[in-house]
Order: sequence, then C-alpha cells, then structure tokens
Amino acid sequence: MGSSLFSIGLTGLNAAQAGLVVTSHNISNAGTTGYSRQSTVQSTNPALFTGAGFFGEGTKVDTVKRAYDGFLTTQVLSAETKFNEYDTYSTEISQIDNLLADASVGLTPAVASFFEGVQEMAANPSSIPARQSMISTAQSLVARFQNLSERLNDVRAGLENQIKDTVSAISTYANEIAEMNHKISVAQQAGSAQPANDLLDTRDRLVKELNQLVRVSTTPASDGSVSVFIGTGQPLVVGTNATKLVAQASPSDPTRFDVNIITQSGGAITIPESLLGGGKLGGLLSMRSGSLDATQNQLGLIAVGLSTAFNAQHVLGQDLNGNLGTRFFTEPAVAVQRFASASTASPDVQFDDISKLSGDDYKLTFTNTTGGYSLTRVSDGASVTAAGIGLTITPAATSKVGDSFLILPTRYAAANIGVSITDTRMLAAAAPLASKATTGNLGTGSISAPVISSTTDLASFGTTAAPLKLTYSGGNLSGFPATLPVTYTPLNGSPVTLAAPVASIPYTSGMSISMGGAQFTLTGAIQDNDTFSIGPNTGGVSDSRNAVLLGNLQTTKTLLSANGQPSATFQSVYSQLVSSIGNKAREVEVNRDAQESLVQQATKAQQSVAGVNLDEEAANLIRYQQAYQASGKVMSIASKLFDEVLALGR
Repeated sequence: MGSSLFSIGLTGLNAAQAGLVVTSHNISNAGTTGYSRQSTVQSTNPALFTGAGFFGEGTKVDTVKRAYDGFLTTQVLSAETKFNEYDTYSTEISQIDNLLADASVGLTPAVASFFEGVQEMAANPSSIPARQSMISTAQSLVARFQNLSERLNDVRAGLENQIKDTVSAISTYANEIAEMNHKISVAQQAGSAQPANDLLDTRDRLVKELNQLVRVSTTPASDGSVSVFIGTGQPLVVGTNATKLVAQASPSDPTRFDVNIITQSGGAITIPESLLGGGKLGGLLSMRSGSLDATQNQLGLIAVGLSTAFNAQHVLGQDLNGNLGTRFFTEPAVAVQRFASASTASPDVQFDDISKLSGDDYKLTFTNTTGGYSLTRVSDGASVTAAGIGLTITPAATSKVGDSFLILPTRYAAANIGVSITDTRMLAAAAPLASKATTGNLGTGSISAPVISSTTDLASFGTTAAPLKLTYSGGNLSGFPATLPVTYTPLNGSPVTLAAPVASIPYTSGMSISMGGAQFTLTGAIQDNDTFSIGPNTGGVSDSRNAVLLGNLQTTKTLLSANGQPSATFQSVYSQLVSSIGNKAREVEVNRDAQESLVQQATKAQQSVAGVNLDEEAANLIRYQQAYQASGKVMSIASKLFDEVLALGR
C-alpha cells in the first residue's frame, strides 16, 4: 500500500510540476506576439482492481494544448487584411488629394491666370507687354501641367517600388511557412503525434504577417501542415512546397510591375490584379489602377483638350505680321505601347474629336494579316470603335494575328504639352478677313465682321486691292465666288445651302451667310447698287476678334461629349477630378477607420480565448504549488508508512 501510495503521489507531483512548467511558460510569453496560451490536459490512470473494489492509481498528463479558436483567428485575419488594404490605399491617395486640391500648386489657378493673359491681349491687341504676358502665363500653365505630371510620376515610382518589395516579402513568407510546415510535420509525427504548440504559434504568426500583405486563406492537412492560398484562391504554399512570386515589368507597359508566378521551368505566369485583393498589395494595386491611372489620364485629357482647342482657334487668326496663326501649343501625341510579343509595326494613332475622349486606355489586337483589329477598353473589356472614342487608327499594311498594343491617349499628355510660340508678334489676335459697307451706299445696311471657321478658301475673298464685293439689286445679293457653295439663313428661318456657282440669293435683314469658312450677317435696309466688301484684313493691328474667341474657350464646353455634345469645360473637368479623388480619399479613410474598429473587436475576442491573463496564471501558480506540496506530503506519508512496515520486521 505504501508503494502504491508513493506512486500515486509521484503522479500528482509530476502533474503539478507539468502545470507549473506550462504556467511559467505562459507568463514568460505574455508579451510574445502570436503566442497562444497553453494548458495541460490530465486524465486518471487506470484503476487497480482488488477484492475490495477499484483503487485509483493517480493521474497522468495527456498533452499540452494551446488555446486556439479557428473561427476567431479567421475573423482576425479577414479584418486585418481589409484594414491593411484600406490603410495603404488611404496613405497613397492622400498624396494625390493634397496635390490636386492645393490652391497654390493645383491646376485651376494656372488655367485662370492663362486666360486672364489671353483676355488682357484681347483688350490690348497691339500691346507688346500684353502679348508677352499671355506667353508668360502660357509657359506657367505648361510648367504647372509638367510639375503635376512629374509629381504623379513620383507617386507611381513609389507605388511600383512598394509593389516589388511587397511581392518579394510575400515570396519570403511563403518559404518560411513551407519550412515551418516541414518542422511541424517532423515534430508531430516523430513522437506520439503531440501538437508542437510553439511551432504552430510561429506558423500562425507568419500567416498573420503574410495576411497583412495579401489576403490569405488556409487549409489544414492530416500531417500537420497547412496549405496557404492568396487572393481569390491562388496556391502559395502546398505542404512543404512554396510558390515563387516575382514582380516583373508588364509586357504591355514596362513602367509598371505585374505579379508573376515563376514555374519550375523558369517561365512566368501573370496573376491578374483582380485576383489579388486584400492586404498591402491589394491596396497598392487598387490605388494604381483605380486612382493613379485615372488621375494621370484626366490631367492629360485637360492638356490635350486645351492645347488642341486653343491651337484650332489660333490658326484661324492673323498675327501682327499679317500671317495666319500657327500652333500656339505643342500638342501631345497619343502613346502607343506594344506588348512584348508583338512583331507587327505599331499602328499610327492620332486624335480626331477631342470631345469624345474620356481618359480611358485601350487595347488593340490584330485579327488578321492585313491590318484588321479589335479595340477594347482596358477598364471593363468593352468593345469600342476608334471614331467613337475620338481617335483615328491607321494599322500597319501587314500584321500578325494576335499582336497587341496598348493605346494610352492621354496618360503622358500633361508631361508633353509645351508652348511653341515665343515671338509676341506671332500671336494671332486678329481675324484674317475684314468687311465693310462701301462708302456712298444709299441704304442703311451694315455687314458684321466675319467669323472664321476655316482658312482653306481665304484666297476666294480676293486681295487687298480687289476684295470680294457683294452687290444688292432687286432684292437679291450677288457677287459670290464661283467656286464656293453658299449657305444662307434668313432671320428666324432655316439654313439653305446652294452649290457653287451661286448667282444670287434673296436678301432679308438679319440674315447670316456662310461660305469658304467665313460667316457674317447683313442687317438694315439696303438699296439697289449698294455693295459690301469682304477681303484680307490689312489693318488688323488693333483687331482682337480672334483673341476674344480664344478667351471664350475658358467657358466653352469642349470635352466629355454627352448625347453628341461636349458637356464640360477645361476647369470643370479638373474640378470633377479633384472632387472624385477627394471623395475616394474620404471613402477609403472612413472604411479604414471602420475596419480598424472591426480589427480591435475581432482581436479582443480572439485574445479572450488565446491570450495570456497574468492574473489567471498567478492563480494557477498558487494552485499548482499547493498541488505540488500536497503530492509531496502524500509521498512523505507513504515513505513514513513504508519505514514503519520495515520497522515491524526488525
């Protein structure tokens, strides 16, 4: 009996010692990140049967288990990966938001200042200082476009570097998790299949840290390993095998990185961005495609629209030298980037109708060997036509089926706009045609200054010495050029177009007449033989008709066609951009704050199960100490009883 009592006391002593060891381990790791509280699991030893019944044989420690709840852990991972995505997005978009909305470095004050310079020249067309002011404000505007573009490029470079570093870190974590899977499998299968708690905690910590970089999900295996999947289910770790991820330059755009799986043969398989949500990587990719691309494209759209519209009007004017206007701005070109595998010559892409430009990017893919192609919008994959998006596309004469090109109409426009004119005399403030009623006319008729829409047929209006003359006789006007069709519109009437040659047209006061790119109005009571001349503008030094039209472009709706008509001015497009980025920044910030609260709640719930409570552990120390002392007392009594038995035999 003494021997049995001694054995029972010894089992209790061992169990209490195990409890003290585990409790001490918990206390030591109370501040260790990712540590899960451990506890011993005891059971009763098989009882000894005797004639008097079953007598207990003490206790045994079955295992040491960790406090782990898979559901709560999954909740924490889900909340944290979303928080990190929003947090990264918020940090990056705030740079753009602050840049665009800044009153001193934003585009709005530069555009307003430029058009103030145009209006100053319109008020003083012969003033050289006023003309120089216009050129200076134009150069300031161009510098603002370029500075904004450069700053956005800096943001893009920072994003790309972060994407590369994040992908590298993900690959490193994959290797560490795969190695930890191996250690856990060996540890748990080498002995009695007891859980390797500390190794499991270490792996969970690695998974948690990986989850902050990209959304992960895990699937346990029977050997103790876990398979890790990222994004929408791409395998990253399977057992002890890790997938290698590398950020490589995109085949369609070398300036941006794609996430690639490296195969065993060394080949690269690109993972679409839409499949890589969550975590820091998800935030970076969403920021790049959702806000940064759109910002650069919209800023470029304004640069293209402003330079194209301004040039189109400037070439219709006449400068101080009496010459027709030239292009005032250097117009940005359409960027075309070939996919790395494309061997066909790049198509020639030009701007056609700027009002149809939307700030989108497009993918052109050749469908036959003679230049046939399909055109899709990158953002949603929708099929489009070149005419429908404001472009003209001239493909190569011969092509290879499947060759693809990325068309970026406005991406780099803000960086490439420039001022072409530095000579103040070359500013075309005047109109090239002038009109007047002949001195000595008997009637009260008058003719308006011509408005020019094309300079192609200016020669048809004669010369300075012999301008075109319209003569009134018997209710009709005659004297029109033999080569030009004429459109006239009676006051409150409908337009009537006559093919050349036009002998005469009926006159009504207030009618407008269009021919050869010039439009003018005749009003008043005209008498027979009254004449009106239209010819070259020889005294245009003080003429500001074209400058006024240039200034009007500030408030003219030129961009973003809706229902066939332009719907936005340059400044309203920029205002929409600022508003869009500001709203997105606010949306992401609100989501981040809400998600942070969810992270705190999920973590609190998880830690209530797995976390170490020092008060509880202190109580356990006392409990196990008392149990240890009690078991020791049992052994002491057993020893004394045994000694008594021995004494009886002496």
